[in-house]
Amino acid sequence: MSSTPYQVCSRCVMDTSDPQITFDAEGVCNHCHEFDTVTSKRWFPDEEGSRRLQDICEKIKKDGAGKDYDCIIGLSGGIDSSYLALKIRDYGLRPLVVHVDGGWNSELAVFNIEQIVKHCGYDLHTHVIDWEEMRDLQVAYLRSEIANQDVPQDHAFFASLYHFAVKNNIKYVISGGNIATESVFPRAWHHQAMDVDNLLDIHKKFGSIRLRNYPKIGIFQYYFYFPFIYKMKTVRPLNYMPYDKREALAYLKEHIGYKDYGRKHGESIFTKFFQNYYLPKKFGYDKRRPHLSSQILSKEITRSEALEALEQPLYDERELKDDIQYVAQKLQISSDELVRLSTGPGKDYSVYKNWDRKFAWIKKVQGLVESLRGGGIKNYS
Repeated sequence: MSSTPYQVCSRCVMDTSDPQITFDAEGVCNHCHEFDTVTSKRWFPDEEGSRRLQDICEKIKKDGAGKDYDCIIGLSGGIDSSYLALKIRDYGLRPLVVHVDGGWNSELAVFNIEQIVKHCGYDLHTHVIDWEEMRDLQVAYLRSEIANQDVPQDHAFFASLYHFAVKNNIKYVISGGNIATESVFPRAWHHQAMDVDNLLDIHKKFGSIRLRNYPKIGIFQYYFYFPFIYKMKTVRPLNYMPYDKREALAYLKEHIGYKDYGRKHGESIFTKFFQNYYLPKKFGYDKRRPHLSSQILSKEITRSEALEALEQPLYDERELKDDIQYVAQKLQISSDELVRLSTGPGKDYSVYKNWDRKFAWIKKVQGLVESLRGGGIKNYS
């Protein structure tokens, strides 16, 4: 247990559950300072952002002229990606929409995706991950007892998206990532989902079948081939417009009859369980804190509203009981084992093989290339 006294930021709601958090004399945390000095400089929720986004979209359309699609977007059925799918249509983009089904879609997610695709007239490609492989990998991750249990889903999602982009000769990936709701992210809480070395070692130690069909991306593909050889660009349009999640939800309900999940990531039953039970019980991490803190910094909500939200229980007791039974049954393990793996002491990802040394080398090479070019390498908007 840490001997650090408990403290909550006086400006946002991040606390000492982030072991790397620091506070100034006024009790304001490093996340707030990073937002002010670094992150906010990449955020344009104003007329300048509108002009920038218009220019970006014109370039995407020009580069994609004559192709079936000029960009690709992953659609989970969540608010961010759903709202973005509607908004990029207003800019005249022609996306290939990809949905990766990892086996945990709620009925509402399927409904929302169908409504969006129908409303916009998009082509949808649904990639269904081999369930036996996904199940085996997710059980392996639970038995590894590390923090980020969403890696099997997240890695498959991004790997599938990038592979489909290359297959369809698409250079632009449209991402729902955004500063308005995701600017605060404690680095100590999770390791990167794209670390395939970590993924394969965990599966080797705890898995029982071969991953023949599960989509994967290696570090050199991710950091060299896609951005520099294939010249793929990732664009985050929500950073160039005012984005308020409550207003986005109202917009989706009005235009496509979108059905609300009631909580973040309710579109995935496993992710809901992982974020609202596994993380708080095993590691003391409440994922609401960074999300609410991001919304405070973007002035979407007040700190008082965030504190009130944190007073709400993470799970309804009956719902939790049902979800434990459902998740355990789907993963073909006992409810007792699922609870035990979700509540015992956690482990750090670094006890397993990982790409940290390769990553440090790549960042060193990147820095050298940037110094020779006289500027940063920009593959993300």
